[in-house]
Amino acid sequence: MLRRYNHDNLNNGRNLRKNMTKQERKLWFDFLKDLPVKIYKQKLVGNYILDFYCDKYKIAIELDGNQHCDNIESIKKDEERTKYLNSIGIRVIRYSNYDINDNFETVCQDILKEFGML
Repeated sequence: MLRRYNHDNLNNGRNLRKNMTKQERKLWFDFLKDLPVKIYKQKLVGNYILDFYCDKYKIAIELDGNQHCDNIESIKKDEERTKYLNSIGIRVIRYSNYDINDNFETVCQDILKEFGML
């Protein structure tokens, strides 16, 4: 299914792919890139840029820094984003940067469960 995206985000998406956060790089290079399904980095969907997206399972994987937990405005934006993505059939799973740094194996196991690979 073709999902339209905001073309204004195209350059920003490219920039984010080239300049991933430390936690995004760890999840990508140490786990996601070797899975037997296609995972997109910084996938444009609607007005949003998803950290990681698997079209086969219709799952977005979002990594949240401190601003996502401490800032009420960021929390509301995340809720709006999730509501929109859910409305078009995409399930969102979120992990904090702390989870990636300190509970990496648990995150990987959880993703495998979400994909039905465990």
